[in-house]
Amino acid sequence: MANLSLFRSSPAKPVLPLSRVRLDIHLGNIVTNLERIKARVAPAKVMCVLKAGGYGLGALPLAKALSQGGADRFGVAELKEALALRAAVKQPIQMLSGVLNWEIPEAISQGIILPIGTPEAAEGILTEAKRQGKRATVHVKVDTGMGRMGLTLSQAKKWVPKLAKTRELRLEGLFSHFANANHPENGKTQLQFQLFMDLVKEFENQGIRFPIRHISNSDAINNFPEADLDMVRTGINLYGVFDLQGRQAYRLKPSLELKTTLLAKRRLPAGSTIGYGCTHTLFEDTWVGTVPAGYADGVPLAASNSGWVLLKGKRCPILGRVSMDYITVNLNACPGARVGDDVVLVGKSGKEEITIEDWARVKQTHPYEIICSLGNRVQRIFHPPD
Repeated sequence: MANLSLFRSSPAKPVLPLSRVRLDIHLGNIVTNLERIKARVAPAKVMCVLKAGGYGLGALPLAKALSQGGADRFGVAELKEALALRAAVKQPIQMLSGVLNWEIPEAISQGIILPIGTPEAAEGILTEAKRQGKRATVHVKVDTGMGRMGLTLSQAKKWVPKLAKTRELRLEGLFSHFANANHPENGKTQLQFQLFMDLVKEFENQGIRFPIRHISNSDAINNFPEADLDMVRTGINLYGVFDLQGRQAYRLKPSLELKTTLLAKRRLPAGSTIGYGCTHTLFEDTWVGTVPAGYADGVPLAASNSGWVLLKGKRCPILGRVSMDYITVNLNACPGARVGDDVVLVGKSGKEEITIEDWARVKQTHPYEIICSLGNRVQRIFHPPD
Protein backbone atom coordinates (compact mmCIF):
# COMPACT_ATOMS: atom_id res chain seq x y z
CA MET A 1 0.00 0.00 0.00
CA ALA A 2 1.27 3.44 -0.90
CA ASN A 3 2.25 5.90 1.80
CA LEU A 4 -0.55 8.38 2.46
CA SER A 5 0.95 10.02 5.52
CA LEU A 6 -0.11 13.49 4.48
CA PHE A 7 -3.69 12.70 5.53
CA ARG A 8 -4.50 13.19 9.17
CA SER A 9 -6.58 10.60 10.91
CA SER A 10 -10.32 11.26 10.79
CA PRO A 11 -12.02 11.93 14.11
CA ALA A 12 -14.39 9.28 15.38
CA LYS A 13 -17.27 11.62 14.56
CA PRO A 14 -17.38 14.41 11.95
CA VAL A 15 -16.65 17.88 13.28
CA LEU A 16 -19.54 20.33 13.62
CA PRO A 17 -21.30 21.89 11.83
CA LEU A 18 -22.78 18.74 10.33
CA SER A 19 -24.82 18.43 7.21
CA ARG A 20 -27.90 16.29 7.43
CA VAL A 21 -26.57 14.10 4.62
CA ARG A 22 -22.96 12.87 4.74
CA LEU A 23 -20.90 11.25 2.03
CA ASP A 24 -18.08 9.11 3.41
CA ILE A 25 -15.27 8.78 0.85
CA HIS A 26 -12.79 6.03 1.69
CA LEU A 27 -9.49 7.04 0.14
CA GLY A 28 -7.79 3.79 1.08
CA ASN A 29 -10.27 1.84 -1.04
CA ILE A 30 -9.81 4.27 -3.92
CA VAL A 31 -6.04 3.78 -3.82
CA THR A 32 -6.53 0.01 -3.67
CA ASN A 33 -8.72 0.25 -6.77
CA LEU A 34 -6.01 2.20 -8.55
CA GLU A 35 -3.49 -0.48 -7.65
CA ARG A 36 -5.78 -3.19 -9.05
CA ILE A 37 -6.34 -1.24 -12.26
CA LYS A 38 -2.58 -0.72 -12.65
CA ALA A 39 -1.98 -4.44 -12.18
CA ARG A 40 -4.59 -5.31 -14.79
CA VAL A 41 -3.34 -2.96 -17.52
CA ALA A 42 0.43 -3.18 -16.88
CA PRO A 43 2.70 -2.14 -18.49
CA ALA A 44 0.32 0.59 -19.67
CA LYS A 45 0.28 3.80 -17.64
CA VAL A 46 -2.87 4.94 -15.83
CA MET A 47 -4.40 8.39 -16.14
CA CYS A 48 -6.79 9.16 -13.28
CA VAL A 49 -9.61 11.32 -14.63
CA LEU A 50 -10.74 13.92 -12.08
CA LYS A 51 -12.85 16.16 -14.26
CA ALA A 52 -15.89 17.93 -12.79
CA GLY A 53 -14.19 18.09 -9.42
CA GLY A 54 -13.59 14.36 -9.34
CA TYR A 55 -17.17 13.70 -10.48
CA GLY A 56 -18.33 16.13 -7.81
CA LEU A 57 -16.68 14.30 -4.92
CA GLY A 58 -13.79 16.71 -4.37
CA ALA A 59 -10.81 16.69 -6.71
CA LEU A 60 -8.02 17.87 -4.40
CA PRO A 61 -8.23 15.19 -1.67
CA LEU A 62 -8.67 12.55 -4.37
CA ALA A 63 -5.70 13.86 -6.33
CA LYS A 64 -3.42 13.89 -3.29
CA ALA A 65 -4.31 10.30 -2.41
CA LEU A 66 -4.01 9.06 -5.97
CA SER A 67 -0.76 10.96 -6.47
CA GLN A 68 0.85 9.10 -3.59
CA GLY A 69 -0.96 5.91 -4.60
CA GLY A 70 0.76 5.62 -7.97
CA ALA A 71 -1.22 7.60 -10.52
CA ASP A 72 0.86 8.28 -13.62
CA ARG A 73 -0.99 11.46 -14.57
CA PHE A 74 -4.30 13.25 -14.16
CA GLY A 75 -6.95 14.14 -16.71
CA VAL A 76 -9.33 17.09 -16.47
CA ALA A 77 -11.84 18.81 -18.73
CA GLU A 78 -10.89 22.48 -18.43
CA LEU A 79 -8.14 24.86 -17.41
CA LYS A 80 -9.74 25.80 -14.09
CA GLU A 81 -9.60 22.15 -13.01
CA ALA A 82 -6.03 21.75 -14.21
CA LEU A 83 -4.76 24.79 -12.31
CA ALA A 84 -6.51 23.64 -9.11
CA LEU A 85 -4.47 20.42 -9.24
CA ARG A 86 -1.20 21.99 -10.37
CA ALA A 87 0.06 22.85 -6.89
CA ALA A 88 -1.24 19.65 -5.31
CA VAL A 89 0.38 16.90 -7.38
CA LYS A 90 3.69 16.22 -9.07
CA GLN A 91 2.33 14.16 -11.98
CA PRO A 92 1.55 15.61 -15.41
CA ILE A 93 -1.90 17.17 -15.78
CA GLN A 94 -3.65 16.84 -19.09
CA MET A 95 -6.70 18.57 -20.50
CA LEU A 96 -8.89 16.17 -22.45
CA SER A 97 -10.90 16.64 -25.66
CA GLY A 98 -10.90 20.41 -26.25
CA VAL A 99 -9.35 23.75 -25.32
CA LEU A 100 -10.69 27.28 -25.65
CA ASN A 101 -8.46 30.02 -27.08
CA TRP A 102 -8.40 32.02 -23.85
CA GLU A 103 -7.27 28.94 -21.90
CA ILE A 104 -4.17 28.37 -24.05
CA PRO A 105 -1.76 31.06 -22.70
CA GLU A 106 -2.05 30.10 -19.04
CA ALA A 107 -2.07 26.39 -19.85
CA ILE A 108 1.22 26.66 -21.71
CA SER A 109 2.69 28.91 -19.02
CA GLN A 110 1.81 26.37 -16.32
CA GLY A 111 2.97 23.32 -18.26
CA ILE A 112 -0.48 21.79 -18.72
CA ILE A 113 -0.64 19.18 -21.47
CA LEU A 114 -3.07 20.36 -24.13
CA PRO A 115 -5.31 18.56 -26.62
CA ILE A 116 -5.32 19.32 -30.31
CA GLY A 117 -8.78 18.37 -31.46
CA THR A 118 -9.43 21.04 -34.08
CA PRO A 119 -7.31 22.91 -36.65
CA GLU A 120 -8.05 26.09 -34.73
CA ALA A 121 -6.61 24.59 -31.55
CA ALA A 122 -3.49 23.53 -33.43
CA GLU A 123 -2.96 27.04 -34.75
CA GLY A 124 -3.75 28.69 -31.42
CA ILE A 125 -1.38 26.48 -29.40
CA LEU A 126 1.42 26.82 -31.95
CA THR A 127 1.08 30.62 -32.09
CA GLU A 128 1.04 30.99 -28.30
CA ALA A 129 3.98 28.63 -27.81
CA LYS A 130 6.00 30.74 -30.25
CA ARG A 131 4.96 33.93 -28.44
CA GLN A 132 6.04 32.53 -25.06
CA GLY A 133 9.19 30.96 -26.44
CA LYS A 134 8.16 27.62 -24.97
CA ARG A 135 7.64 24.11 -26.24
CA ALA A 136 4.09 22.99 -25.52
CA THR A 137 3.36 19.32 -24.90
CA VAL A 138 0.25 18.22 -26.78
CA HIS A 139 -1.84 15.13 -27.46
CA VAL A 140 -3.58 14.98 -30.82
CA LYS A 141 -7.17 13.80 -30.55
CA VAL A 142 -8.75 12.04 -33.52
CA ASP A 143 -12.43 11.27 -33.96
CA THR A 144 -12.79 7.59 -34.81
CA GLY A 145 -16.55 7.48 -34.29
CA MET A 146 -17.57 9.33 -31.13
CA GLY A 147 -18.65 12.33 -33.21
CA ARG A 148 -18.04 14.85 -30.43
CA MET A 149 -14.48 16.18 -30.61
CA GLY A 150 -11.27 15.45 -32.43
CA LEU A 151 -9.66 15.89 -35.81
CA THR A 152 -11.32 13.85 -38.50
CA LEU A 153 -9.09 11.16 -39.96
CA SER A 154 -8.46 13.27 -43.05
CA GLN A 155 -7.67 16.34 -40.93
CA ALA A 156 -5.27 14.31 -38.79
CA LYS A 157 -3.44 13.03 -41.88
CA LYS A 158 -3.06 16.62 -43.07
CA TRP A 159 -2.14 18.33 -39.80
CA VAL A 160 0.00 15.84 -37.87
CA PRO A 161 2.89 15.80 -40.39
CA LYS A 162 2.92 19.61 -40.30
CA LEU A 163 2.83 19.79 -36.51
CA ALA A 164 5.55 17.16 -36.20
CA LYS A 165 7.96 19.49 -38.00
CA THR A 166 7.52 22.38 -35.58
CA ARG A 167 9.94 23.14 -32.75
CA GLU A 168 7.28 24.64 -30.54
CA LEU A 169 5.16 21.51 -30.15
CA ARG A 170 6.06 18.22 -28.54
CA LEU A 171 3.67 15.61 -29.93
CA GLU A 172 3.64 13.31 -26.92
CA GLY A 173 0.36 11.55 -27.55
CA LEU A 174 -2.26 10.43 -30.02
CA PHE A 175 -5.66 9.49 -28.63
CA SER A 176 -9.30 8.84 -29.35
CA HIS A 177 -12.42 7.97 -27.36
CA PHE A 178 -14.67 4.92 -27.55
CA ALA A 179 -18.39 5.54 -27.97
CA ASN A 180 -19.69 2.09 -27.09
CA ALA A 181 -17.09 0.22 -25.05
CA ASN A 182 -19.68 -0.91 -22.49
CA HIS A 183 -21.24 -3.19 -25.13
CA PRO A 184 -18.66 -5.91 -25.81
CA GLU A 185 -20.93 -7.59 -28.35
CA ASN A 186 -21.16 -4.43 -30.48
CA GLY A 187 -18.75 -4.04 -33.41
CA LYS A 188 -18.40 -0.26 -33.04
CA THR A 189 -15.48 -0.48 -30.64
CA GLN A 190 -13.52 -2.90 -32.81
CA LEU A 191 -14.06 -0.58 -35.78
CA GLN A 192 -12.88 2.48 -33.86
CA PHE A 193 -9.83 0.61 -32.59
CA GLN A 194 -8.92 -0.57 -36.08
CA LEU A 195 -9.25 2.95 -37.50
CA PHE A 196 -7.04 4.28 -34.71
CA MET A 197 -4.35 1.65 -35.17
CA ASP A 198 -4.38 2.10 -38.95
CA LEU A 199 -3.72 5.81 -38.39
CA VAL A 200 -0.91 5.01 -35.94
CA LYS A 201 0.70 2.74 -38.52
CA GLU A 202 0.36 5.35 -41.26
CA PHE A 203 2.13 7.94 -39.13
CA GLU A 204 4.84 5.46 -38.17
CA ASN A 205 5.46 4.78 -41.85
CA GLN A 206 6.14 8.52 -42.16
CA GLY A 207 8.55 8.41 -39.25
CA ILE A 208 6.09 10.01 -36.82
CA ARG A 209 5.87 8.12 -33.54
CA PHE A 210 3.84 9.08 -30.50
CA PRO A 211 5.28 7.94 -27.15
CA ILE A 212 1.80 7.64 -25.63
CA ARG A 213 -1.13 6.19 -27.59
CA HIS A 214 -4.36 5.90 -25.64
CA ILE A 215 -7.98 5.10 -26.35
CA SER A 216 -9.22 2.95 -23.43
CA ASN A 217 -11.61 4.28 -20.81
CA SER A 218 -12.99 2.41 -17.78
CA ASP A 219 -15.42 0.42 -19.92
CA ALA A 220 -12.71 -0.60 -22.36
CA ILE A 221 -10.40 -1.73 -19.54
CA ASN A 222 -13.11 -4.21 -18.62
CA ASN A 223 -14.27 -5.22 -22.08
CA PHE A 224 -11.40 -4.63 -24.55
CA PRO A 225 -8.02 -5.22 -22.88
CA GLU A 226 -6.36 -5.36 -26.30
CA ALA A 227 -6.90 -1.59 -26.51
CA ASP A 228 -4.89 -0.72 -23.37
CA LEU A 229 -1.86 0.39 -25.49
CA ASP A 230 0.53 2.80 -23.73
CA MET A 231 -1.95 4.38 -21.31
CA VAL A 232 -5.55 3.99 -20.13
CA ARG A 233 -7.91 6.58 -18.73
CA THR A 234 -10.03 5.65 -15.72
CA GLY A 235 -12.52 7.60 -13.66
CA ILE A 236 -15.54 5.77 -12.29
CA ASN A 237 -13.73 2.49 -11.63
CA LEU A 238 -11.54 4.31 -9.10
CA TYR A 239 -14.58 4.55 -6.84
CA GLY A 240 -15.39 0.86 -7.12
CA VAL A 241 -18.28 1.53 -9.47
CA PHE A 242 -18.90 -0.13 -12.83
CA ASP A 243 -21.11 0.67 -15.78
CA LEU A 244 -24.37 -1.26 -15.65
CA GLN A 245 -23.62 -2.92 -18.98
CA GLY A 246 -20.61 -4.92 -20.04
CA ARG A 247 -18.21 -7.04 -18.02
CA GLN A 248 -16.81 -6.43 -14.59
CA ALA A 249 -13.46 -7.99 -15.29
CA TYR A 250 -11.85 -7.51 -11.89
CA ARG A 251 -12.81 -6.88 -8.28
CA LEU A 252 -12.93 -3.36 -6.94
CA LYS A 253 -13.71 -2.02 -3.49
CA PRO A 254 -16.74 0.27 -2.94
CA SER A 255 -15.52 3.60 -1.64
CA LEU A 256 -18.65 5.73 -1.21
CA GLU A 257 -21.25 5.69 1.57
CA LEU A 258 -24.16 8.12 1.73
CA LYS A 259 -25.91 8.39 5.09
CA THR A 260 -28.38 10.52 6.97
CA THR A 261 -30.48 10.28 10.13
CA LEU A 262 -34.07 9.31 10.88
CA LEU A 263 -35.85 12.61 11.57
CA ALA A 264 -39.33 11.43 12.59
CA LYS A 265 -41.32 8.24 13.17
CA ARG A 266 -45.10 8.26 13.15
CA ARG A 267 -47.93 5.73 13.10
CA LEU A 268 -50.32 6.67 10.28
CA PRO A 269 -53.69 5.02 9.70
CA ALA A 270 -54.76 3.08 6.65
CA GLY A 271 -56.01 5.41 3.93
CA SER A 272 -53.44 8.13 4.64
CA THR A 273 -51.79 9.59 1.54
CA ILE A 274 -48.09 10.29 1.35
CA GLY A 275 -46.22 13.14 -0.34
CA TYR A 276 -46.78 15.55 -3.20
CA GLY A 277 -49.42 14.39 -5.61
CA CYS A 278 -50.70 11.83 -3.07
CA THR A 279 -49.04 9.11 -5.15
CA HIS A 280 -49.08 6.57 -2.33
CA THR A 281 -51.99 5.54 -0.13
CA LEU A 282 -51.42 3.35 2.92
CA PHE A 283 -53.48 0.16 2.76
CA GLU A 284 -52.90 -0.61 6.46
CA ASP A 285 -51.82 1.20 9.61
CA THR A 286 -48.11 1.84 9.04
CA TRP A 287 -45.05 3.12 10.82
CA VAL A 288 -43.82 5.90 8.54
CA GLY A 289 -40.38 7.47 8.88
CA THR A 290 -39.30 10.86 7.59
CA VAL A 291 -35.73 10.97 6.29
CA PRO A 292 -34.03 14.38 5.73
CA ALA A 293 -32.65 13.73 2.25
CA GLY A 294 -34.17 14.44 -1.13
CA TYR A 295 -33.43 15.12 -4.74
CA ALA A 296 -31.40 18.21 -3.75
CA ASP A 297 -28.99 15.75 -2.14
CA GLY A 298 -28.94 13.39 -5.11
CA VAL A 299 -31.72 10.97 -4.21
CA PRO A 300 -33.25 10.17 -7.62
CA LEU A 301 -36.76 11.45 -8.13
CA ALA A 302 -37.32 8.14 -9.91
CA ALA A 303 -36.95 6.42 -6.52
CA SER A 304 -40.43 7.66 -5.67
CA ASN A 305 -42.50 4.62 -4.68
CA SER A 306 -39.75 2.33 -6.01
CA GLY A 307 -36.50 2.88 -4.11
CA TRP A 308 -35.54 1.98 -0.56
CA VAL A 309 -33.19 2.88 2.27
CA LEU A 310 -31.47 0.76 4.90
CA LEU A 311 -32.13 1.06 8.60
CA LYS A 312 -30.72 -1.38 11.15
CA GLY A 313 -29.95 -3.86 8.40
CA LYS A 314 -33.50 -3.80 7.00
CA ARG A 315 -34.78 -2.54 3.66
CA CYS A 316 -37.36 0.19 4.10
CA PRO A 317 -39.30 1.08 0.93
CA ILE A 318 -39.67 4.72 -0.10
CA LEU A 319 -43.31 5.84 0.09
CA GLY A 320 -44.66 8.55 -2.19
CA ARG A 321 -42.74 11.13 -4.17
CA VAL A 322 -39.18 12.11 -3.34
CA SER A 323 -39.16 15.77 -2.25
CA MET A 324 -36.35 18.29 -2.47
CA ASP A 325 -35.39 17.82 1.18
CA TYR A 326 -37.21 14.70 2.41
CA ILE A 327 -38.28 11.18 1.69
CA THR A 328 -40.78 9.08 3.63
CA VAL A 329 -40.22 5.38 4.19
CA ASN A 330 -42.13 2.36 5.43
CA LEU A 331 -40.71 1.32 8.82
CA ASN A 332 -42.86 -1.79 9.36
CA ALA A 333 -39.82 -3.98 8.64
CA CYS A 334 -37.90 -2.13 11.33
CA PRO A 335 -40.27 -1.60 14.29
CA GLY A 336 -37.35 -0.88 16.61
CA ALA A 337 -36.23 2.17 14.65
CA ARG A 338 -35.82 5.33 16.69
CA VAL A 339 -35.45 8.98 15.78
CA GLY A 340 -31.72 9.68 15.43
CA ASP A 341 -30.83 6.28 13.99
CA ASP A 342 -28.52 6.16 10.99
CA VAL A 343 -30.20 5.78 7.61
CA VAL A 344 -28.08 4.38 4.79
CA LEU A 345 -28.85 5.71 1.32
CA VAL A 346 -25.77 4.15 -0.32
CA GLY A 347 -23.65 1.58 1.46
CA LYS A 348 -24.05 -1.41 3.78
CA SER A 349 -26.19 -2.02 6.83
CA GLY A 350 -25.99 -5.50 8.25
CA LYS A 351 -26.18 -7.97 5.37
CA GLU A 352 -28.00 -5.52 3.11
CA GLU A 353 -26.38 -3.09 0.68
CA ILE A 354 -27.45 -0.29 -1.65
CA THR A 355 -25.00 0.63 -4.40
CA ILE A 356 -24.57 3.53 -6.77
CA GLU A 357 -25.48 1.05 -9.51
CA ASP A 358 -28.80 0.31 -7.71
CA TRP A 359 -29.71 3.98 -7.86
CA ALA A 360 -28.72 4.12 -11.51
CA ARG A 361 -31.06 1.21 -12.28
CA VAL A 362 -33.92 2.93 -10.45
CA LYS A 363 -33.31 6.12 -12.41
CA GLN A 364 -32.66 4.24 -15.66
CA THR A 365 -29.41 6.11 -16.12
CA HIS A 366 -25.73 5.32 -15.65
CA PRO A 367 -23.69 5.53 -12.42
CA TYR A 368 -21.73 8.59 -13.62
CA GLU A 369 -24.85 10.74 -13.39
CA ILE A 370 -25.69 9.45 -9.93
CA ILE A 371 -22.28 10.39 -8.51
CA CYS A 372 -22.24 13.78 -10.24
CA SER A 373 -25.76 14.53 -8.92
CA LEU A 374 -24.87 14.39 -5.23
CA GLY A 375 -25.82 17.84 -3.99
CA ASN A 376 -23.51 20.63 -2.81
CA ARG A 377 -24.94 20.58 0.71
CA VAL A 378 -23.96 16.94 1.15
CA GLN A 379 -20.93 16.96 3.46
CA ARG A 380 -17.94 15.16 1.94
CA ILE A 381 -15.93 13.37 4.62
CA PHE A 382 -12.61 11.96 3.40
CA HIS A 383 -11.31 8.98 5.32
CA PRO A 384 -7.58 8.19 4.95
CA PRO A 385 -6.40 4.59 5.02
CA ASP A 386 -6.25 2.87 8.39
